Amino acid sequence: MYIIVVGAGRTGSKVIELATQDDHEVVVVERNQELAEEVSTTYDCMVINADAASKEIMLEAGIQEADALISTAENDSVNLMIQMLGKQYGVETLVSSINDPQHMELFGDLGVNIVESPHELNGQYLYRAVQRPAIQDSMQVGAGGEIFELTVDEDAPIVGLSLIDADADGLLPEETVIVAIVRDDELHIPRGESNFQAGDTVTIFAKDGGNGRITDAFTRS
Repeated sequence: MYIIVVGAGRTGSKVIELATQDDHEVVVVERNQELAEEVSTTYDCMVINADAASKEIMLEAGIQEADALISTAENDSVNLMIQMLGKQYGVETLVSSINDPQHMELFGDLGVNIVESPHELNGQYLYRAVQRPAIQDSMQVGAGGEIFELTVDEDAPIVGLSLIDADADGLLPEETVIVAIVRDDELHIPRGESNFQAGDTVTIFAKDGGNGRITDAFTRS
């Protein structure tokens, strides 16, 4: 995966660490020379020491070829401009930190996955948002467990199946619990015969976290 990370502060550096550990192709844009040099010597990635709020710089970073764009600047206006460029060039996964909750709607209208109050932990969240774009919200539970939400795609394998059938077909790993289904703004507590429909928002607990086997059942064609 080709990932562009804008900003190499506390949040950005965590994203860079995780992405390079997973052997993704990472390009970092950081205007602070000291931070840029530190990233360049610490991680196996390309670093551009420049202001990302420039179309020319983002083109140099390869935004037209990127699979994911993560912006972690301290200024929401900069983050928004960067994400607008990502939208313009068709970047599939757009992720950003925001510093003022009042700006959430602006980012949401662009289809950007966002997280408030950037910290190191949220660097992990931002990176997970790139790895698993289907998951809308998540919370870690204990050692490895996770509660998360996702929306059922129209052509997902689980559409039309009951909870019993989905389990029998092996679509849901062991130690996975369907906590709730929201359909047409109405909350349903699922039972064995409860079925899944396109557009449902499903809350899931997974002992081993939201892995690809789970998300594929709800989102993959």
